[in-house]
Amino acid sequence: MSGMTIFIVLVCIIALLFLFINLIFAPHNPYQEKLSAFECGFHSFLQTRFPFNITFYIYGLLFLLFDLEIFLVFPYAVSSFNNDIYGLSVLLIFFFIVTLGFIFELGKGALNIYTKQNSNILQKKGSFTNISLLN
Repeated sequence: MSGMTIFIVLVCIIALLFLFINLIFAPHNPYQEKLSAFECGFHSFLQTRFPFNITFYIYGLLFLLFDLEIFLVFPYAVSSFNNDIYGLSVLLIFFFIVTLGFIFELGKGALNIYTKQNSNILQKKGSFTNISLLN
């Protein structure tokens, strides 16, 4: 058995042991206040579960996309001294495709979050600065 296998098995055993110890020794006394949803120190009067705007999910997907982009570029950065012009050209094509997708999303307005503050700006439209904020 290699050292890495022993390490992984040992980490799993320690994690399960800590979970088991927590289940045995932690106090379990749930009551109504502990099980209720916390709303800034007072009980809510209305339903507090409103649907999220789809824009938040789009931001999350874009974050995931650019995080994976960094993950895919990392091997090139580590081995850049071994890569020739071919590796650089593949990396630049990859960056170009991702940048085109990002520009397309910006152009379609997929990243605009419309709030009450933005709707006030839409109503004014009087000055040049207010119109430039929307673009």
